[in-house]
Amino acid sequence: MIHILPAASEHHDAIWHIFHEVIQGGDAYVFAEHTSRAEALAYWLAPGHHAYVAVDGSGQVVGSYILKPNQPGRGAHVANGSYMTASSARGMGVGSIMAEHSIAEAERLGYRAIQFNIVVSTNGAAVRLWQRHGFKILATLPQAFQHAKLGYVDAYLMHRFVGEAPANATSSTESLH
Repeated sequence: MIHILPAASEHHDAIWHIFHEVIQGGDAYVFAEHTSRAEALAYWLAPGHHAYVAVDGSGQVVGSYILKPNQPGRGAHVANGSYMTASSARGMGVGSIMAEHSIAEAERLGYRAIQFNIVVSTNGAAVRLWQRHGFKILATLPQAFQHAKLGYVDAYLMHRFVGEAPANATSSTESLH
């Protein structure tokens, strides 16, 4: 069973481990592979960010996500999120659990929608996960991501309103990284 908890200081090492592991792939996140622990945690745990961890039954952190305003001021009613799953937990539904939790949490925090500014088009697991949870691709951003192996690839701008059930939601065992 996976539980979602607010991130606390005792989770920092696990968050860094997952963050570092994910960015080393160079296939899903804009952060450079040489991003330091201090830089990563300063971003993930910045003031105004709501950080969470996904913890398995043994107490191990297997994923983390953040919600933050996508824009300041008059754009702050739309959340932006970042999600990472440990490689050891991929394919176990952690991404889907974090997705469901974050949608409910965004509504609880007063957001009207969640927008992802850059979902890498070649990250099929992430694209499928978000579509299953009601996110729509609003735009394709040509060559917006520099993939470590494939070079410049497209990215998607994805969006969904919160407080409404997605028409195409299904149960998932796939995860996001």
